[in-house]
Amino acid sequence: MSTKVLVVDDSAVVRKIFTGELSRDPQIEVVGTAPDPFIARDKIMSLKPDVLTLDVEMPRMDGITFLRKLMKHYPLPVIIVSSLTQHGSDLAMEALDAGAVEVMAKPGESYSVGDMSVELIEKVKAAALARPVKMTDSPGKSQKRPSLSLTKTTNKVVAIGSSTGGTVALQQLLSTLPGNTAGMVIVQHMPENFTRSFAERLNQLCEMEVSEARDRDTVVPGKVLIAPGNSHMMLSRSGANYYVNVRTGPLVNRHRPSVEVLFKSVARYAGANAVGVMLTGMGGDGAQAMLEMKKAGSFNIAQDEASCVVFGMPKEAIKTGGVDRVSPLSQIPQDILSHL
Repeated sequence: MSTKVLVVDDSAVVRKIFTGELSRDPQIEVVGTAPDPFIARDKIMSLKPDVLTLDVEMPRMDGITFLRKLMKHYPLPVIIVSSLTQHGSDLAMEALDAGAVEVMAKPGESYSVGDMSVELIEKVKAAALARPVKMTDSPGKSQKRPSLSLTKTTNKVVAIGSSTGGTVALQQLLSTLPGNTAGMVIVQHMPENFTRSFAERLNQLCEMEVSEARDRDTVVPGKVLIAPGNSHMMLSRSGANYYVNVRTGPLVNRHRPSVEVLFKSVARYAGANAVGVMLTGMGGDGAQAMLEMKKAGSFNIAQDEASCVVFGMPKEAIKTGGVDRVSPLSQIPQDILSHL
């Protein structure tokens, strides 16, 4: 059975491009398009799409307002599409808070239709499997923060990989951790510039310092580094000190940044000093490298199926034998701290 998609965007050019690219996949059917939320509302009721692609800046009603109404009355997997501007990225982050399951960039000067096509198809398929997060959900804010002794964080690294649904999962996880938790390195599949907005938003919610990684940034207790969109991030070490390298390079498992690239470097340079965490996401990026981490002595955790938006990446990591513990998202912060 094909996945039915409704494309909502005020640009006729974008609607045409998205329709054409999605229609290339035999498992996807574009059942309609809409130039604004009012027309989209009527088409949702008549066409019953499985997935919605939604722009954030539109006439008559902005995408975020429409999304909040949709998630309250007719929950549906929604992919946000936005421009690669700081303003567009900030709005996309707000849309994720409102219940969207994914974000992606529109084609433009730095992001071609070819780049977009593969990602768009993958995200639509992932979204079709997702359980929509209602706008009334406020992950992480009511949970009690565990405590952690500073003396147990020396030379430890926590490496996390996530994709579809990961923005909400990371917010819940990081917002419950104390400010002196071991240094963390994270790959979240997300376009360039969106990761900066995401890091800034997390930094406002967490006790740890969260930032988009720059080349040679150090990995120290109380600090979280998120791989920049469109760049790979690798852990390295000088003596007892960890730092990251941020580099361009080919797509790995169809991603840049790639969890596989990060986890391989963690296996090499951190070994038994590492804790690996695989969160919600489609596909198998990082699964084989997580097994390498375990063989090098790390302790690895995978999010369980019930709490995942898409049980793809954790499932593949479990299948390789690289996971020591499978836990619901709410338990993972305590699992990390207990091992540290």
